[in-house]
Amino acid sequence: MTKINTKVGTESGTRLGTGIGTKDGLTAQRMDFRATAPKVFKAVLALDGAARAGLDPVVLELVQIRTSQLNRCAYCIDYHTRDARAAGETEERLHQLTAWQDALLYTAAERAALALTEAVTLLPGGVPDDVYEAAAHHFGEEQLAQLIAVICTANVWNRMNVTTRKTPGTP
Repeated sequence: MTKINTKVGTESGTRLGTGIGTKDGLTAQRMDFRATAPKVFKAVLALDGAARAGLDPVVLELVQIRTSQLNRCAYCIDYHTRDARAAGETEERLHQLTAWQDALLYTAAERAALALTEAVTLLPGGVPDDVYEAAAHHFGEEQLAQLIAVICTANVWNRMNVTTRKTPGTP
């Protein structure tokens, strides 16, 4: 088993888990995945399009933002926050999303979707029955399948973009 050293020296000291820093402390994009692996990119794009079908646009964006927050994907947080605003999401709800369990701004269905998002993204030992059942209560079987697909697809995008250090605001 290979141990990955995440301690990196920078001009201002040592940071953990940030990779190799540039002169200004920011990290450069490693690869343009779309250009380097266009067939894979198009396949994930097709999966993304299929997964979205039939889901409420606000729930869709909340789930994608929360997945991206958990995975620390700056590109996707930026991208989906913009889309959420365009879908009518409020700044207050976007700001409180990281603490959704304690915020009173989300519906029972949104809470169930967010709980499922965390369970699927983190997989702390599987998806607990109560989390799955709460989501199933609020979403029909077909919508629940779509929701699961969106969560999984968001995780794929996050992992590609975090690995390649996709820069927020780029195409």
